[in-house]
Amino acid sequence: MRKGILGRKIGMTQVFAKNGKLVPVTVISVEPNVVSQIKTMETDGYEAVQLAFDTKREKLANKPELGHLKKSNTSPKRFLREIRGVDVNNYTLGQEIKADIFAEGEMVDVTGTSKGKGYQGVIKRFHQSRGPMGHGSQYHRGVGSLGTMRPMRVLKGKKLPGHMGVNTVTVQNLEVVMVDLENNVILVKGNVPGAKKSLVMIRSAIKNEGKVNETIELVTYVEPEVVETSEENVETTEETPVEETQTSEETVSEEQKEEAPAAEEVKEETSEAEVTEAQESTEE
Repeated sequence: MRKGILGRKIGMTQVFAKNGKLVPVTVISVEPNVVSQIKTMETDGYEAVQLAFDTKREKLANKPELGHLKKSNTSPKRFLREIRGVDVNNYTLGQEIKADIFAEGEMVDVTGTSKGKGYQGVIKRFHQSRGPMGHGSQYHRGVGSLGTMRPMRVLKGKKLPGHMGVNTVTVQNLEVVMVDLENNVILVKGNVPGAKKSLVMIRSAIKNEGKVNETIELVTYVEPEVVETSEENVETTEETPVEETQTSEETVSEEQKEEAPAAEEVKEETSEAEVTEAQESTEE
């Protein structure tokens, strides 16, 4: 079954894989979506899930919008979009859908509104060829013939100058390179239609549903964190010699105390011997 989520196109950048390849990616900001309505075959004639995205002020919402979103117990949202082909039994009203709904390596289709180009000619709008730019040709960037003479009118579908852009465009079979749940960001390989900060819809690829490529190992530039346990171990190793020296000093002091009485006894014996010698000398 298909799945999808709404987001905003932030812009394009590039990431590096560990095998040395450079991968161009589009950064899509995916805030948590809210399931605002579940459509079933019994009530609506088809199965779909309506997602609400991008919180806005309550002042900017009218009463029908507030009443509709009150059923899902959520704040007013700027965009409401349906995703068909999903298993409605896996969703509940008011459920939050986050970026981890997609995994790295999955194939997706991304739908957005293309950039507006204004009023353009047939060369830019339909990639038609121009005439010679020399002065004598008298035909440079014009439309050219509008058809045969028989119907006496311009046939429907004739490619003519007009408004270009602001169309709903879907780019198929893009690969999810990275899913950053902490920052609510999905990196998609390749380009995505639409201007920056425009609404995009990410859905499972309809032509490669369930296909998952091998994940690309990206190069990270985050410095490794210093482990605090190593410092504690160093402190304990530094403290152990101090304890040993203290114990050795205590043993030395005890030995000195034991040797002190013996030295005093030796001094007393020597003094007694000297006194006896002095008495013998006087008697002689």
